[in-house]
Amino acid sequence: MAAPEPYQVHAIRYATAERHAHENFVGGDPHQGAGRLDFFVWLVRNATRTILIDTGFAAPVAARRKRQLLRTPAEGVGALGVAPESIDDVVITHMHYDHVGNFDVAPRARLHLQDREMAYATGRRMAEPFFAGAYEPDDVTAMVRAVFAGRVCFHDGDAELAPGVSLHHVGGHTAGLQVVRVLTRVGWIVLASDASHLYANMAEGRPFPIVYRVDEMAEGWRRCLALADDPAFVVPGHDPLVMQRYAASAPGLELVSVRLDAEPAA
Repeated sequence: MAAPEPYQVHAIRYATAERHAHENFVGGDPHQGAGRLDFFVWLVRNATRTILIDTGFAAPVAARRKRQLLRTPAEGVGALGVAPESIDDVVITHMHYDHVGNFDVAPRARLHLQDREMAYATGRRMAEPFFAGAYEPDDVTAMVRAVFAGRVCFHDGDAELAPGVSLHHVGGHTAGLQVVRVLTRVGWIVLASDASHLYANMAEGRPFPIVYRVDEMAEGWRRCLALADDPAFVVPGHDPLVMQRYAASAPGLELVSVRLDAEPAA
């Protein structure tokens, strides 16, 4: 059997927000200076397939949650020359507001979701503000409607999405969080999404405070490292350093999109 064609992988930065240490790390110093989280969607493509990882949030959610929307995810994808109708699959890593808000960015695509994430987002934990705070009821309802429309492909644990692209349930941050392993020209990389918001969460063993189970979060770090060909190939979900460690996807796209199928800068 022929080896699968390697994929290009692009991180598209669509929003940003100022944060403090206690908002990014369990036990973070509340007096420590401000930092930042960036918000990304990820485009995975080769000559035969185009896959979008997550769909971001829309302007009303950005305003209500005090996030700076830099561009819509659709605009970010368009900047890479990708038409929305050309996207074959959308992987929803989990159903928090910043990962699932714009289904229209890929109107004909199949949506890939873990069984456990749908059960979690529609189950008893959503009656508790600590667990429900990062979910938007309208997004959850939209996903339910997508199920009834036949658009959602459910997965129960690990699965191959396509040759060279696989999904891996890790949980931790939410009950059904999944990460994406992709074969690229430099080897296997892992899009960790919120398994590790920042490089430091995983590297220093400091969990992010929005968490379903801390022990699963820590085990998720181990799994991400095991799935990648090199620890440097595990890409966190919200770290501004991503935009510094990788080159722009094309001239003029600095601070918009970077190529992840490359050796990162130290």
